[in-house]
Amino acid sequence: MATRARADLSATAAQAAAFRLARHRLTEHAEHEDSLADVVRASAGIQAQVQSSAEMAIWTRRRRTTREDIRRALWETRDLVKTSAMRNTLHVIPARDFAVYIAAMRPSSMAMLARWHARVGATPQQVQALVETIVDSVADGPRTQRELIARAKKRSGAAIRKWLDHAWSGVRPAVIEGAIVYGPPRGAAATFVRAETWLGPQRAPGVDAARTELLRRFLAAFGPATAHDFAKWSGLAMRDARAAVDAARGELLHVSVDGAPGVIRAADARALTSSELDPDAVRLLGPFDSFLLAHATKEHLVAARDYKRVYRPQGWISAVVLRGGRIIGVWTARATAKTMAIDVELFGRAAAAVRRAIARDVERMGAFLEAKTTARFL
Repeated sequence: MATRARADLSATAAQAAAFRLARHRLTEHAEHEDSLADVVRASAGIQAQVQSSAEMAIWTRRRRTTREDIRRALWETRDLVKTSAMRNTLHVIPARDFAVYIAAMRPSSMAMLARWHARVGATPQQVQALVETIVDSVADGPRTQRELIARAKKRSGAAIRKWLDHAWSGVRPAVIEGAIVYGPPRGAAATFVRAETWLGPQRAPGVDAARTELLRRFLAAFGPATAHDFAKWSGLAMRDARAAVDAARGELLHVSVDGAPGVIRAADARALTSSELDPDAVRLLGPFDSFLLAHATKEHLVAARDYKRVYRPQGWISAVVLRGGRIIGVWTARATAKTMAIDVELFGRAAAAVRRAIARDVERMGAFLEAKTTARFL
């Protein structure tokens, strides 16, 4: 995004925060009758590296949801699907959007994987043969990773068998290609199913069209934002992020957010400039919540002195307490004999009204966790 372009409109940081919170259904008045798939779509996907965190993130945006509702949407009605998407990480996305996410991310994700394959001596032809073997192996139903790798080893040469045991490298190319997706778990083990059989055929858009559509989803959920933000969120190279912005320039507006440049969809301009932030509204987000992962810089979310308490080593993202769209603390869940204790560590002193609001949100969490939940302030 051209950062020196004259702004078409101006907005305050408070308006930008209110807009994003509403789009993620993280305000009381934003909770309405949207379906699970609509809520996930509005957030441009839900990160699902940790399944329980993904379930918490969906519940946070749709408070009447149960874990059973989410699992039914994934494994029975198939309105949602779990697959590799942005940043080559696992996400839950609406099933109807599957082809868009795969087409947008496949080239860059496969290129990154190819660099790893080259280091272990696997050729593109061997990788493609492996994908075909994996797809054939799920033709008659769900298979676990262990089962798929065992079958692949039987059909592969010594060179392939050597690197099949590295992490889930044997399955990952088929997931990134969009040939297979996650199926219903078998005990603690994940299974994989053939995507076309599981979801039905979908018309695949071209790469450029898919990336432009992904940009629209991103800005609808996280705008105003920059090309750098889009690249960091998606995992695309900057040149590809800029190309998507250029392709969509006729439907975008340049925005100055308290002097900082960004863009937003023109269709969202009225919603942005009319957004009003409740500075006292409290909301707890679980670990790895997608709301925390969009922008390249985080000053709008957390003070610099507290950054490392939220964005921790090895990519760990803490569960947080939001007040007025900013992070004022972190929390952890601790099971006791009769309750689920939510230990809250605030970054500074908070008024009694704020603590009461946190305690109320913790109590609401109990319905989802199926346990009595109580807040303990450390």
